[in-house]
Amino acid sequence: MTDQKSRATPMLTVRPNRRAALVLGGLLIAGVLVAQSVKVVPAGYVGVAFSALSGVKGQPLQEGVHFLVPFVDHVTLYDAKLQEVTLAHNVQDGDEGAIRARSKEGLEITADVTVQFRVDRARAAQLHKELGRDYVRTVIRPQVRSKVRDAIGQFSAADIISTQRQQVEASITNALRQVFEQNNLTLDSVLLRELRIPDSVAKAIEQKQTAEQQVAVERNKLQQANIAAQRAVVEAEGAAKASVAKARGEAEALSLRGRALRENPQLIQLTVAEKLSPGIQTVMLPSDGNFLLDVGNLTGRSAAPKP
Repeated sequence: MTDQKSRATPMLTVRPNRRAALVLGGLLIAGVLVAQSVKVVPAGYVGVAFSALSGVKGQPLQEGVHFLVPFVDHVTLYDAKLQEVTLAHNVQDGDEGAIRARSKEGLEITADVTVQFRVDRARAAQLHKELGRDYVRTVIRPQVRSKVRDAIGQFSAADIISTQRQQVEASITNALRQVFEQNNLTLDSVLLRELRIPDSVAKAIEQKQTAEQQVAVERNKLQQANIAAQRAVVEAEGAAKASVAKARGEAEALSLRGRALRENPQLIQLTVAEKLSPGIQTVMLPSDGNFLLDVGNLTGRSAAPKP
């Protein structure tokens, strides 16, 4: 009996430990299942779900909590915020150094470029299937280098560093926007941070521009001189026309006066009377006239009554 009691006592002590272990194991399994079935997509990210049974799911997971099939579905997060890639001479991270290109005339130009972009949230699943998370190295860097070289090759060095910088930037932007859209990315902007050419070429271009400016100044002076000369000619022609018009007017006036005198001889007497002193009332005309002329009657003046 004693042996039986001693044997029964350990069995009573083992059962509670087993139950606790089972409960603990059940809780652990439940926790793992919950952890595998619940996925939180942080703010600024988009998730792509992959099912071991059906492959990549076409509907991306937006920000928030999502429930998945445990041990079957897996989620890959993509940063959907604004990102940028810089290719510059002071950045030596992998293949991100400055871009070396050739201008239209074959001169070497070094460009520092920053590209700002985003992952297209609606097409994140397609991006995951075609490119994966390494899209910066496989697409963005090589495409930026290629399009920058193509754009710089369309312009001369003098135009690139002076008047056509914005056109170069616009050409790069248009070319890259098409490439990014084809690869499920959205291009935000392209920034030409710096364009460098050899010092000797820069000096020659500067001298050429200085000479062109001097020529432009001289041309402006010549145009001003021509304008002044033309103005003088116009003024002289105007004065000559005015003199001609004045002479013509005087000639016409004389002609009209002569005609009036011929038709009215008495006008001569009137003119003579008007020229005489106001105190003379009667004049004797030449002998062939043979009569006295009353100036007062001709001029409309009457003699004032004597006191």
